[in-house]
Amino acid sequence: MRAIALIDGEHVPEVVSDALAELPYDWAGAILVGGTEKLRGRAEYGVPLVDDFGDAELVVDLSDEPVLGPGDRFRWASRALAAGLPYVGADFRFDPPRFEEIAVPSIGVIGAGKRVGKTAVAGHIASLAARDRDVVIVAMGRGGPREPELVEQPPTVTDLVELSRTGRHAASDHLELAALTGLRTVGCRRAGGGLAGRVFVSNVLDGAHLAAEREPDLVVFDSSGTAVPPVAVDRRVLVVGARHDLDSYFGTYRRLISDLVVSIGCELPGAIPARLELRPLEQLAGRVAVFTAGPADVAGLDADIVHVSHKLGDRLALAGELERIDADAYLVELKGAAVDLVAEHALARGARVVLAANDVVADGLDEALLALLPEAVRA
Repeated sequence: MRAIALIDGEHVPEVVSDALAELPYDWAGAILVGGTEKLRGRAEYGVPLVDDFGDAELVVDLSDEPVLGPGDRFRWASRALAAGLPYVGADFRFDPPRFEEIAVPSIGVIGAGKRVGKTAVAGHIASLAARDRDVVIVAMGRGGPREPELVEQPPTVTDLVELSRTGRHAASDHLELAALTGLRTVGCRRAGGGLAGRVFVSNVLDGAHLAAEREPDLVVFDSSGTAVPPVAVDRRVLVVGARHDLDSYFGTYRRLISDLVVSIGCELPGAIPARLELRPLEQLAGRVAVFTAGPADVAGLDADIVHVSHKLGDRLALAGELERIDADAYLVELKGAAVDLVAEHALARGARVVLAANDVVADGLDEALLALLPEAVRA
């Protein structure tokens, strides 16, 4: 197997050259990543010194502390994985996630973590493209259906409550996207996620093919947490939040495989800053309780706000809050326990349930997103 070695000047060159000769690889070359302590003039390693991975099929890390610490190694591993190459060391190995081609133009939205605004951005892209295109959204989540599920009509609160009463997770991302965008969505599930975003088990590929059978102009893939849909999309958008370091661990990998970075609620180098604005899908009246999965600015809501909760992801705390609430309308993001706890609580008391969208607001974002649309779907 053709391999590139990462070497450093903290090792005596003879030690490195002997190691290269002993290891079972066809060396395309070596990259000197730093260190000069044991270098005397021009060192010979028996292989050419190069600046990139070239035609290698594998990256072998023969360096060590202090030249490459853990952070540096993750950055080199990110570069290798982004190039489609495994990255191996003395006691570790990282393999690049595998992506399968689909037969329709596509854009994926991935994230640096959970609840950074990925679904809001995916919905924004889909709605933007749907102005003059036929768009299908594929969403994967940890509570998705056993078989990929096509949703062709926006579900109502009544629909979601009925679904929840069957034992289903009625706040899955595909249901949220269908309700908020009015577009066709395909719901999928996944279990587990690796450091670079590979999923252990999922039905996303089946969902991708289900979407492709509809022959849309564009498929938008919404991810889950830090997991990456196993689909070879034409373009990717990375969504990050204020608590994420864009270059920590495999954040570098996610950045390298993305065409655009959107930072929600913060400003980061190389990213388009954006904010989320909570918007009710219906007119609010009376006393209003607001339920979200994370911090949200309610100052722009034209309503008499009597309670604000950010506990949709914390069922025990949310249940305690609900017992103390007296409101005429419950404005709720379709996340976490929005249906089986909040909606059921509201309906049992004769209160209205209004779904909330998160509008993505940013200067220049729409222009940047439109520029990512594959040529095949341009108007």
